[in-house]
Amino acid sequence: MRRLAFLLRPSWLILAVLVAAFAYLCFTVLAPWQLGKNTATSHRNQLIADSVKAEPVDVTAVLSETASGTPTEWRRVTASGSYVPDSTVLVRLRHLDGAPGYAVLATFRLDDGRVLLVDRGLVSAVDGTRPPRIIEPPAGPQRIEARVRMSEGVTPGKDPSVQDGYRQVYSIDTTQESAVLNQTLTTLPTGDRGGYLQLSENQPGAFTPTPLPRLDAGPYLSYGLQWLAFGIMAPLGLGYFVYAEIRERRKEKAAAQPPGATSPAEPARSEPTPATTPNPPAAPTTQARLADRYGRGRG
Repeated sequence: MRRLAFLLRPSWLILAVLVAAFAYLCFTVLAPWQLGKNTATSHRNQLIADSVKAEPVDVTAVLSETASGTPTEWRRVTASGSYVPDSTVLVRLRHLDGAPGYAVLATFRLDDGRVLLVDRGLVSAVDGTRPPRIIEPPAGPQRIEARVRMSEGVTPGKDPSVQDGYRQVYSIDTTQESAVLNQTLTTLPTGDRGGYLQLSENQPGAFTPTPLPRLDAGPYLSYGLQWLAFGIMAPLGLGYFVYAEIRERRKEKAAAQPPGATSPAEPARSEPTPATTPNPPAAPTTQARLADRYGRGRG
């Protein structure tokens, strides 16, 4: 345990808290956020694909499905009635072919008297700053084909205004447009927010249709998996740093010991005493060698 005492220092405690908080966010917020967007996008793409194959139905049939729970957004519908005169509202901050533009809204009164909000399509801005002259939709009885869309909601801090002779808003929302036009609008059942009609191509009163979203899942699934991986890697990285610190401390401790010092955990070992070797015989002297070769003199 003494080897891990450094983990109680403030720097290591702060690092551990940050790693734990990051991993918690990855698993509970960031990964579910991206995976949820992937699920919603896949669901939307399926609804669009189904609507392309399905034949359009009368809008009154969709209006009667308020409590059925059947998804209605993106469904193709037809409506019979007439456009309400002087009901044009422009939606700012739209784009057409990469250039600034406006979405043109109007209201459409059904044969049974109910009034719906209709997105007529997109027009280009003049000089990128102001709307062009908007042609009124055709008068008299009309039969239109459109898609059911969900209201975008109201943009906070972006209030409706009158500019360049047109009522202008920043989002398509049936409740907001009802107040701007001072008309009672019937909302289509699309979920939490009411719905409106988005005109299809070549319909009476239509401009350039708002393009459908691309039918791909996007990067949300891979992003979600990446956040899960980050949540796993962060604690593993902390564990590696702890191991590296322990290893470095061992090296420093070993380098600090004097040469020949023994570790307290290891008993000192006595060096073996070398065996005593007898002294080698002395080399014979020169006189003795001559005597052996020529003999010793007599007498």
